[in-house]
Amino acid sequence: MNEANNFQIAENPPLVIPDVSNCPFSIVFNEDCVQGLKRFADNYFDLAIVDPPYGIGADKAQNNAAMQRIKAEGKSKAGRGWKLYADTDWDNEIPTFEYWEQLFRVSKNQIVWGGNYFTEYLPPSMGWVMWDKGQRDFSLADGELAWTSFNKALRIFEMSRGKALAKNNEQGGRFHPTQKPEMLYSWILQNYAKQGDLILDTHLGSGSSRIAAYKGGFNFVGFEINEHYYEKQEKRFKNFSAQQRLF
Repeated sequence: MNEANNFQIAENPPLVIPDVSNCPFSIVFNEDCVQGLKRFADNYFDLAIVDPPYGIGADKAQNNAAMQRIKAEGKSKAGRGWKLYADTDWDNEIPTFEYWEQLFRVSKNQIVWGGNYFTEYLPPSMGWVMWDKGQRDFSLADGELAWTSFNKALRIFEMSRGKALAKNNEQGGRFHPTQKPEMLYSWILQNYAKQGDLILDTHLGSGSSRIAAYKGGFNFVGFEINEHYYEKQEKRFKNFSAQQRLF
């Protein structure tokens, strides 16, 4: 058996019980998810929906695409919803074996964005998901793939990047280079989760999965190690939940 499928069980991880005074509850930790997951018992989460680093330098890829658009259109700004991001190193490497060990230990089912980059850690599956972004003949990919642990046929979610990030469909604007639309996560929850499930996101980023879970009535626990993105998604979620309470 190869290393990827030979996950070791952590010894007696202490159980964390979130505050459930408000339901659905939604909690995010600003810390390394690998260390944070060690506090949870085996199979604690019903479904993990994660978008870990692909190791391709996502912010640099986005910036290169934006600069190509600038040159092609002769504008001083990226235009058409494109945005320049500060170059960082958060997407230079994929998660370690220890991350996958903990992820599979604490969750019953998993949906992993960028699963095609992690084939050494993910077993064969028929239940892939594709987000068709409706972009063709462009430098970036036509869509993104997600591996799932479900024994289901491949399914496609169709939504253009422009529509996905339009102000009427995206609470809080765009501030993360790999930000996915809340509507994508809502679709995933509708098709792969059941009411009462506890949802996990180990790399929260912009917080779209958190908002979708809250809207769908799902309990949620997330991790975001980057303090800047943690604070941005906290503000986004607080603004969203405040608006929900008005109605």
